Amino acid sequence: MSLLPWRLHGNGLSVAPDSIVLPEERLAWPVTIGIGAQHVVAMFGATFLVPLLTGFPPSTTLLFSGIGTILFLLITRNRVPSYLGSSFAFIAPITASTQADSPGAALGGVLVIGILLALLGLLVQAVGTRWIGMLMPPVVMGSIVALIGFNLAPTAYLNFQKSPVTAVITLLAVVLCTAVFRGLLGRVSVLLGVVIGYVVAVARGEVDFTAFHEASLFGLPEFTHPTLNLVLLPMFLPVILVLLAENVGHVTSVGLMTGRNLDHMVGRTLFSDGLATAVSATFGGSPTTTYGENIGVMSATRVFSTAAYWVAGIVAILLSLSPKIGALINTIPPGVLGGVTFVLYGLIGIVGVRMWVDARVDFSRPKNQITAGVALVVGIANVTWTFDGITLTGIALGTIAALVVYHLMAQIGRLTGTDVPEEPAEAVDPAGRAGH
Repeated sequence: MSLLPWRLHGNGLSVAPDSIVLPEERLAWPVTIGIGAQHVVAMFGATFLVPLLTGFPPSTTLLFSGIGTILFLLITRNRVPSYLGSSFAFIAPITASTQADSPGAALGGVLVIGILLALLGLLVQAVGTRWIGMLMPPVVMGSIVALIGFNLAPTAYLNFQKSPVTAVITLLAVVLCTAVFRGLLGRVSVLLGVVIGYVVAVARGEVDFTAFHEASLFGLPEFTHPTLNLVLLPMFLPVILVLLAENVGHVTSVGLMTGRNLDHMVGRTLFSDGLATAVSATFGGSPTTTYGENIGVMSATRVFSTAAYWVAGIVAILLSLSPKIGALINTIPPGVLGGVTFVLYGLIGIVGVRMWVDARVDFSRPKNQITAGVALVVGIANVTWTFDGITLTGIALGTIAALVVYHLMAQIGRLTGTDVPEEPAEAVDPAGRAGH
């Protein structure tokens, strides 16, 4: 398949009720550009929140988000539609690394994980994906994703406390926008909540526009470079498992909605995501991952054309070339962040719970109960263990606990004949899968 151009779908202006626009197809360019703009809006809220929460430059993140998306499309040969936005899975280790050392050390951790994920992609491409399910059955995978979200709860509360009134209004705005709106507006309810909270913060005198007024309208983003601190790397390693789950989930979702088996593309998506993350970290941008928000747009529009994602990537790059946009994003005060992260961090946790539900994990089984229970408590309590100068935090220890407890109990069960294999879960509706 050639990268360009795409085959025109029908008359190029509409999609029949019983039809979809395939990845190798496109609508007329004005319509394609409009759909690409929807993808930009869908990803924007979550993508700019990650640099705000980690201290990375928003414009740099936006630039490498666009570049990463284009790299992804090139490497997957336009067969897997996806936007690579900022990954929330990295927030906890980035925050801890910045506090323990510096932002450069945090970028170093992100860079190493990006390289490892790319290498994992090459391995998956060579040997297939069956081993992933054996290593991380749904109860383990769901536990790891859930504990990352819940581990971040204290960070959300710290921002919440700085301006409780603004935080509560922002939180309520997100809730109400999600409940009232449908379609695209419903999918960007977090962004709408941030806008409403921001207006309230401005009215309350909580926003400082000095940096915005001083910033240039056009210019290159701020570039910084990583440093390597091997002591901090263990905090980042569990994130690989989350990125693995997100990429497999994304490929599965797209495959189900387009009626294609795309399992053979998992290796390429992992390699692409890892490469995009490594490139972004090299210049000071946030790590990347496939985005569930954009899965929602595809589900709503029935347009899976990768041409729309090329548009989205190019638009993100162009937006990043205005320092004023980055400066404006940086003016968002702690109260607004506190309100919105109550929702976002909770949703990360619930994505893990949904993995259990979708896979029909049987929690009457002791091995599932204890695996999830121990992992969540370790993660939420942020249990910390330091030895030989290396510190393992709640996310790393919770991940280890989930893997060790499950496989230990499963092995003992097989040896004693008390463990009966579980029935595989049926396919589930992928439209609401989260991707970050």
